[in-house]
Amino acid sequence: MDKKSLSERDICTKFITPALEKAGWDKQTQILEEVGFTDGKIIVRGKMTARGARKRADYILYHKPNMAIATIEAKDNKHTVGAGIQQALDYAVCLDILFVFSSNGDGFLFHDKTATDGNIETEITLEDFPSPEQLWEKYKRFKGISTAEVERVISQDYYFDGSGRKPRYYQQIAINRTVEAIAKGENRILLVMATGTGKTYTAFQIIHRLWKAGAKKRILFLADRNNLIDQTRRGDFKYFKDKMTIIKKKVVEENGKERLVGNKKRGIDSSDKAYEVFLGIYQGLTNSDIGIEDAYKDFSSDFFDLIIIDECHRGSAKEDSAWRAILDYFKTATQIGLTATPKEDNVTSNSDYFGNAIYTYSLKQGIDDGFLAPYRVIRVGLNVDLEGWRPPKGFLDKDGNPVEDRIYNKKDFDKKIVIDERRKLVAKKITELLKGIGKFSKTIVFCCDIEHANGMRTAIANENVDLVATNHKYVMQITGDNEEGKMELDNFINPEEKYPVIATTSELMTTGVDAQTCKVIVLDTIIESMTKFKQIIGRGTRINEDFGKTNFTILDFRNATDLFADKAFDGDPIRVKQVTQDEDLSLVVTEEEENTLTCIDEITGEEIKFIKAHIRYPDGSKPDGTWIAKEPRRKVYVNGIDVTILSEREMYYDKNGALITVSLKDHSREIIKGKFASLNDFLNKWNNTDRKEAIIAELQEQGVLVEALSEAVEKNLDLFDLICHIAYDQPPLTRKERADKVKKRNYFTKYGEQSRKVLEALLDKYADEGIENIESIEVLRIKPFDEFGSPIEIIKQFGSKEKYFQAVKELEYELYKIA
Repeated sequence: MDKKSLSERDICTKFITPALEKAGWDKQTQILEEVGFTDGKIIVRGKMTARGARKRADYILYHKPNMAIATIEAKDNKHTVGAGIQQALDYAVCLDILFVFSSNGDGFLFHDKTATDGNIETEITLEDFPSPEQLWEKYKRFKGISTAEVERVISQDYYFDGSGRKPRYYQQIAINRTVEAIAKGENRILLVMATGTGKTYTAFQIIHRLWKAGAKKRILFLADRNNLIDQTRRGDFKYFKDKMTIIKKKVVEENGKERLVGNKKRGIDSSDKAYEVFLGIYQGLTNSDIGIEDAYKDFSSDFFDLIIIDECHRGSAKEDSAWRAILDYFKTATQIGLTATPKEDNVTSNSDYFGNAIYTYSLKQGIDDGFLAPYRVIRVGLNVDLEGWRPPKGFLDKDGNPVEDRIYNKKDFDKKIVIDERRKLVAKKITELLKGIGKFSKTIVFCCDIEHANGMRTAIANENVDLVATNHKYVMQITGDNEEGKMELDNFINPEEKYPVIATTSELMTTGVDAQTCKVIVLDTIIESMTKFKQIIGRGTRINEDFGKTNFTILDFRNATDLFADKAFDGDPIRVKQVTQDEDLSLVVTEEEENTLTCIDEITGEEIKFIKAHIRYPDGSKPDGTWIAKEPRRKVYVNGIDVTILSEREMYYDKNGALITVSLKDHSREIIKGKFASLNDFLNKWNNTDRKEAIIAELQEQGVLVEALSEAVEKNLDLFDLICHIAYDQPPLTRKERADKVKKRNYFTKYGEQSRKVLEALLDKYADEGIENIESIEVLRIKPFDEFGSPIEIIKQFGSKEKYFQAVKELEYELYKIA
């Protein structure tokens, strides 16, 4: 056998797999081959989308299912034994794997991250591949797993429901790291995972493994909204069935009146404590009634072994919040914080309480892996927003009252002053966008407050009279105070339901809304909180390819997307709060933060701000005071104002998610010249590549925004001319000009009459649509080619399939001649 003539797959089958089995690895349960662990980044070209390449490991070896321990990269025997080690190491970092191998069938290069003797890489023979037990012992020593009890807990099986569903690679890492940390005695853990990456499913697997192992017997899952609890109970947690209950305030009658109450004396039966998994919202465990003890105190402080805090960036992050009191009360329990947006500022910190995140999976990673939807940003600058508006002398509002003479800007509009024409123009632009991408594309419009959401619903309805006349639920206000709208929330997020299409909201839909098919996020509110911004963007990041949701658009009227340029937008959470032991935190609290308390209303789900009543006693002391609802500010309503668009542009982001600050041409030139140093380099690559589509895909992977670049330069330019013009200063030709040049050369005379007609039609097709279409044999099935016969009959005119493709290649060569 000539080993060097064998393919890579043959090397795997004949040499690598037998070596693994001989070492004791079970082919059925411990060896997986050609493992694709990402979905491939979604590439968007106008209305067209495609998947980039998946990351695929040749082998992943498992201690137990979903517990990856080693990876192997295989090469054919023309390569050296260590040729695949760098690729394998990249995969190992991504997959959180300690043991890395490369092989060409002659032996293995073993990269051992646990090595302490200085020999991190060694060559071993096929016969010396380590056994599962040997690698597991190395793993345990490195991880500090020193007792049989710890090993038993971390080796507990995952839950399998028989459907074939299993955790994605990053979920496996989050689950394994968390279970391992808890088994070794850690009690405060933070997991940061981008919206749409399956935090609840991850939490379920953590709970299941710890519960099955007997390490945690009574578990509390805490959230801050009823819909989050209901989704959890009906979805990922449904396995727990009769072992699970929801803690709710219950109604009892007292002196002929009903009121919401908490513990046994107040409505909870002692039999409730027989459950093992408890779901609840913060508001369901606390009482605001004076003299009534908080409901959570009905449970002993050591009742729960494990508490999962979903969306922990909200109330529980703040040290003096009522919600934190629940966690402090159950301080002996292991507590895991889940969030997409860890809160880190001068006064609030997740990491203060939970410690640094044990694992972070960011929005950027999710998009790059193809698990989250990419997005484009369109920013619309209105004259009154960018220049400000000052009322003319004596200007009256719609009620006939004089308007205060000052300059109003984008922070004032719809919060303090409402300009009818501004709302109408925003509604018009939203409608225009939907006409382009689909009138029934699910859309969320984020507004300043409830009144603004109501006003925008009316403005959008007036722009879409025909659609609203067909079904009034085409656009709906979904806010905490609107019962009709809240009742439609489930329909809005259900991919099977057509209506509502557009939802106007303020706070209710910023978090916890699993809008799988949301294709448009409209920002018509000032967003200064990075946490809130990430949560809002997260409403669009989910993918549902069955319903055509692969990407989404952000339509920004208030420059909220400036936050994309903030270094805190993505990646690891950054610690900001730094205080000394003697530092008084009240000195760094703003006046609003000092005097304002924010909470979530249990019934409406809306954020409510309260202000503290400052009551001074005769001796001058200031008591803690009571909390009273802040009165809504009266708005001024005006009309008759000229509102126009000063700027409208699409924002572009590079492959790392960073805003492109140079011109699109300069950005593209830098990437292209980094790949092809000279015009000759590019021409050689172009002319020697069978399918030009491969070069297009390659450049897109490198970060060239082909579709955007084409629109910015000239829509009917070929990619070839775009590149030559932008990167190498060549005069560009349109596709039609290139096609006409070929026709003038009498190039087709060497072909028969029918073949000439086919090639001329291909040339016309190129002029209209570009090179990618004529490279596919499928083009022969459509007009005008179907007039020449079937694809088989057309190909016969050229003699054979190979000769047909040779003719197409020669046609391409003629097209791209540089005179």
